[in-house]
Amino acid sequence: MIVKRLLLAAVSAMTVTACATSNSGSDGLYATPTGNAPVTSNPTPYTQALVCVASHARAQGRPAPRVAVGRIADYTGQLNPEGGTRVTQGASLMAISAFSKAGARLVERFDTSVAELELRYTNSQLIGDEGEQEGFRQIYAGAMPGSDYYLVGGITELNANIRSNGQDVFAGDATDSSPTGLISRRLYVMNVAMDLRLVDSRTLEVVDVVSYQKQIIGRELSAGVFGFLGDAVIDVSAGGRSLEPIQLAVRSVVERAVLEISSQIYGVAPEAICDFDDPLGPSNATGGVQLNTAYAPVEAPYVQARTSVDRGHDGRDSDIRAHLRGTYR
Repeated sequence: MIVKRLLLAAVSAMTVTACATSNSGSDGLYATPTGNAPVTSNPTPYTQALVCVASHARAQGRPAPRVAVGRIADYTGQLNPEGGTRVTQGASLMAISAFSKAGARLVERFDTSVAELELRYTNSQLIGDEGEQEGFRQIYAGAMPGSDYYLVGGITELNANIRSNGQDVFAGDATDSSPTGLISRRLYVMNVAMDLRLVDSRTLEVVDVVSYQKQIIGRELSAGVFGFLGDAVIDVSAGGRSLEPIQLAVRSVVERAVLEISSQIYGVAPEAICDFDDPLGPSNATGGVQLNTAYAPVEAPYVQARTSVDRGHDGRDSDIRAHLRGTYR
């Protein structure tokens, strides 16, 4: 009887694994890839507000500045146990996309390797252009527009466990043969933070500074039942875990920072022109970018809200409200 069961299990395993073969089919594939999800857009809660601000600025005839994005590096220095960094190294690319959504005129300064190579080839008269009389590309002074501002900064915080908690519930009858059940729940919170600055390209004055953080939540839930049913033993368990994407959190922080900077550049408040409900409250728009506008006292209808350490904390979870970066107040 035992031998027959083992043979049956082996045949079942071979049947399951027969989906992949060592001979490719007529389409040149050994197996069909798993999954068929289509490509979708990758928005954050602030994407629509960026697009709205850009549309409003164009409708009002407000000039769009030329913006360049420099290096936004990962300064956390944290690595995954499996290898690689825990935080994306592409924050600069996220900022470029965010400024594009905000309607800024972008000039490339992040990766100029191709332009520099073509400039060397052009200087050596190796690149031909049909429109040029000499037959090769010419170098003209002032051909490339300069930037008005550039954005730089970095990812400065990644706190892995601000707070965590869990509950385990075990229940069963006093009789050994009676079924018993176990339910387990885990929850933990981490955060990521960025410090960005907007610099005047002509004077190198830092005209705006933004420092934002976003908390990330993870959940785990599992349940199981163990018992005897006659001569059979039943052991059933199920569970799942989910973690808010860390890299999407970085993109959200970048887009919120770019929204704040764009509102300064255009001199408009997003919440006044868009259907935009942001937990940070009113934007810091003061009618245009000024030197150290982020924290300097300005007498304007808009309060310098970024100077308030309680900004955006009113709606936080009650379990987390009493903690600041994991320490008691």
